Amino acid sequence: MFLVLLAGAINSNPVNQIYFLQADTSGIQGAPAVSRWTFWNTCSVDANGRDACGAAYPDYPFDPQNNFGSQRGVPDSFIGTSKFYYMSRFTFPFIIIALFFAVCSLFLGLFALCSRIGSYLSSASCAVALFFQTIVACLMTANFVIGRNNFLANGQSASLGQMAFGFVWAAMASLFLAVVFFCVAGATSRDSSTSGRRTFGRKRSTRSRGSFIDTESQRRVKDEYI
Repeated sequence: MFLVLLAGAINSNPVNQIYFLQADTSGIQGAPAVSRWTFWNTCSVDANGRDACGAAYPDYPFDPQNNFGSQRGVPDSFIGTSKFYYMSRFTFPFIIIALFFAVCSLFLGLFALCSRIGSYLSSASCAVALFFQTIVACLMTANFVIGRNNFLANGQSASLGQMAFGFVWAAMASLFLAVVFFCVAGATSRDSSTSGRRTFGRKRSTRSRGSFIDTESQRRVKDEYI
């Protein structure tokens, strides 16, 4: 999640290999030959096949006609619609929220080592992160898959960023597993503590019955002796 979020903001390896969509934009006025979209900007591609990004702008929209300031060469499917703009703009704040709760769950997980309450709190925090991460994955996939298809339909080569999509969907799967495991840890801890109390109660009860039997035996021996 951190790597995907930082892609486009930092021009260093391995972050400069992460992007959502790459497309041939040589026919678009004011655009580089090949463009890559990230959360922060539209980047060109250097000789090594890495992102060459300029100034970074948070919550950068995926909207080719506005990204390049021209409609010339832009596929018609992008013109006259705002759906790509809004889907990309909502993705950024949702991944920030998901990342925040994921980090909270990480620290609460340390508390889970000492108490089952910590396990349930971590599970709840993970569940919130999972909710927003699922929205991020769905919005991102819909936005850029449709965008890729629009470029392809216009005769321009385009491809999805495998690393970005892999990281986003893997993060969602990891959060789901974390929710399950934290819940199991909390339930297991509760069963162990309950079993321990029951065992202690049985042992204590056995000692009490044993003491009563010993006392009765002593009284009978004493009566027979008298």
